[in-house]
Amino acid sequence: MKATKWAVVLLIPSAIFLAPVPPGVTAEGWRLLAVFVGTILGLMFQPLPLGAMALLGVAASALTGALTAGQALAGYAEPLVWMVVAAFCIARGMIKTGLGRRIALLFIRAIGGTSIGLGYSVVASDVVLGLVVPSNGARAGGVIFPVVKSLAEAYQSAPGPTAARLGMFLMLMVYHCDMTVSAMFFTGNAANPLIVSLAKQTTGIEISYAQWALGAIVPALASMVTIPILLYFVRPPTITRTPGAAAFAAAELTRLGPMVRAEKAMLAVFALTTALYMTRTWHGVDYPVTALVGLAGLLLGGVLTWDDVLAERSAWDTFIWYGAIYQMARALGEAGVSQVFARWVAGLTSGTVWWVALLILLTVYLYAHYGFATITAHVSALYVPFIIVMLAAGAPAYLAVLAMSYLSSLGSSLTHYGTTTSPIYYGAGYLSQGAWWRIGLLVATVNAIVWMAVGVVWWKMLGWW
Repeated sequence: MKATKWAVVLLIPSAIFLAPVPPGVTAEGWRLLAVFVGTILGLMFQPLPLGAMALLGVAASALTGALTAGQALAGYAEPLVWMVVAAFCIARGMIKTGLGRRIALLFIRAIGGTSIGLGYSVVASDVVLGLVVPSNGARAGGVIFPVVKSLAEAYQSAPGPTAARLGMFLMLMVYHCDMTVSAMFFTGNAANPLIVSLAKQTTGIEISYAQWALGAIVPALASMVTIPILLYFVRPPTITRTPGAAAFAAAELTRLGPMVRAEKAMLAVFALTTALYMTRTWHGVDYPVTALVGLAGLLLGGVLTWDDVLAERSAWDTFIWYGAIYQMARALGEAGVSQVFARWVAGLTSGTVWWVALLILLTVYLYAHYGFATITAHVSALYVPFIIVMLAAGAPAYLAVLAMSYLSSLGSSLTHYGTTTSPIYYGAGYLSQGAWWRIGLLVATVNAIVWMAVGVVWWKMLGWW
């Protein structure tokens, strides 16, 4: 079995490596594509663990001359990668001090009822933060993830045999609903302002904050209803109703008593990082810096020791593979590979009516996110070429811009590396990689259908196309 996995991982990239270099792509870019495909296949079939496969990809990209040593390792200097590490460590502090359990109990006492109700309460907070926090990593990773983890732990649901009790469902629901929140607001994720800028440069259409939200509100609400129900049937939690949850939580909070010093310190750091995330436009401190400041505060306050940080294996494993994928995906766009891909797609739509061309291009654009580690990288590489092809096919400009803008976020549901929050929620360990990908494909497909079906009608009602 392992030999078969290695055969798949090596043969396809070798064929790409030996094939003629297409016009418009540098030789280094073509070699990088071969290495990137091999690395992605390695992450899929895992003949070695994720981190080990990623390191092989880094080494191969430098050894083949696709990237210089400095370029191959540049992903590990990427601030977003360090934010992922800090988010894992902050979550560890929430659990170690017991503050996470206390917060979870407060949630349970407030809402009780059902497991899907617990999920909606957390998603609602994500929606509120999405109004002002222009980073899904900061929002769902730095602020929301520790709470989700704590809710799962409160019901004794941990990775492994007890994952299906509650934690698996909550991780899936919150993560995939966060993709809707990312698409819902201009500030939903860091790529959305870039999308607005590119759309204006390419088509002359300028989307304001209010227009973005107005265009998204109806399809987003439809998505918020559809996706949690879909996940509830696909991965139903074994704990579905908690009739005594409120009384249990109240009793546990009484037993815990007042907060001790470590909890207060953890709460202070949590509040500080949340406030800094939400007010970045005032003070200008980047989100990764805020996360690292939070981690530093936990170390200085004695909440975490350095041994605690070193022991957070999932954080460092994620650091290795995510940094590698991030850099290779970014370098592919810079090498011209993405532009060649867009020209090839344009050939598929030659001679078709505009709405068929639009549907084909949107489908390819959505699933092309398999090749990108961030929404920003996806948008940077493909947004403009695809918009140009859509307009050339005769698609209404506003319809093309809106559909591409919202789908840019929804494609992140596909993989465990599709956006900054992906490795955080996947790295929690509640689902295998295969399960994550299968559910991601289902959710991304259904979500895209919901957004486009409802959105097209809604935008027509608004008179936008």
